[in-house]
Amino acid sequence: MSEKIKYDIVVCGAGIAGIASAIAAARLGKRVALIEKQCLIGGLATSGLIYVYLPLCDGRGKQLIGGIADEMIRRCTEYGPFDIPEKFGGPAGGNPGLKGDRFRCCFSPAGFTLTLDKMLVEAGVDLWLDSVITNVTMEQRIIKSVKVFNSSGNLEVFADQFVDASGGGYLAAMAGCKTIVTANRLTPWVMEMAEDSSVYHFTESLHIRSAWNCDASPDGLDDARYGTVYEDCTNGKAVTDFVREAWSLVRQSYVGRDPKKNYPVHLPAMPQLRKIAYIETEFVLHDDDHSKEFPDSIGEIVYWRYDGNIWQTPYRSLLPKAVDNLLAAGRCMGAENVAMEVYRVIPAAAMTGEAAGTAAALSINENCQPRELDYNILNKNLHTRA
Repeated sequence: MSEKIKYDIVVCGAGIAGIASAIAAARLGKRVALIEKQCLIGGLATSGLIYVYLPLCDGRGKQLIGGIADEMIRRCTEYGPFDIPEKFGGPAGGNPGLKGDRFRCCFSPAGFTLTLDKMLVEAGVDLWLDSVITNVTMEQRIIKSVKVFNSSGNLEVFADQFVDASGGGYLAAMAGCKTIVTANRLTPWVMEMAEDSSVYHFTESLHIRSAWNCDASPDGLDDARYGTVYEDCTNGKAVTDFVREAWSLVRQSYVGRDPKKNYPVHLPAMPQLRKIAYIETEFVLHDDDHSKEFPDSIGEIVYWRYDGNIWQTPYRSLLPKAVDNLLAAGRCMGAENVAMEVYRVIPAAAMTGEAAGTAAALSINENCQPRELDYNILNKNLHTRA
């Protein structure tokens, strides 16, 4: 017989979106469980070694995103050699790791992990590591509980509201939502000691770099210089193949280099899948939705590749069609193609996570489901705008 536990809100996935969601809900007085299958938090940003905190600004000097995303970027350099740019409040002469003309910076993946955990402790979030959600119990369109397996055995966790921040819409799929699978190209990153110069560096010799030596295409989608295309990374065999081919590319990248001076220090602890699947939500953002205004906007983000390419974020893109007490956050929210590329990064994950966690908490306060929540009440309680 499984142990039964009750929370106000359960968040699936402790990447940036899940952490922001859990913190936002806990700060509104809710008892929150943040359930993560790994023993690291931060997702691709930390265990995935994608250690660049992309811009919170529009590329023209104006900060767009505030709230938890702003807190995270200002704290992500706490344990590491980098600083936010001076023009956005960093120290004079600091090292953002990138050109300091935009509100972005690099961070130590391990250091940011420690800071994110500190933020969870400060907010009073219950973090469940090494815990896998295996199934859900439903009552019509309502999730009643999630089944969890960890070293304690089989557990059943009940809650009033749930947030899917899994990156691939896994909780939503278990609950009967439609999820749309997207393709991934293999572009592995590795932390290494190397004698080669690198724009991504911690010291003269310690680097993080892509083992697939190429530049991103303008839209980040279809450049032939990228690696193998994996059409469906919700498939376990495909994920294994993806990871092992990444290891092979890393090995190949050291051919002809002195192994005593050029060698890997750390490989990603999770598959570096940029996009896995998005949930069918009340509104799915499409490629031509940039520069549009939405009456239910929860904040704005810029496509980091282009200055001034602004996207408003409708609240409806966080609301799965098929389940009433579930919100989406981060990479599995309703966004496809180029829009999904825009919303898969740290600033968007933090912003949508904060909005989802806030909406989940307010829905409990208002005794309603998230799609019934008065937008004016939500908007009044959001801090996602700078």
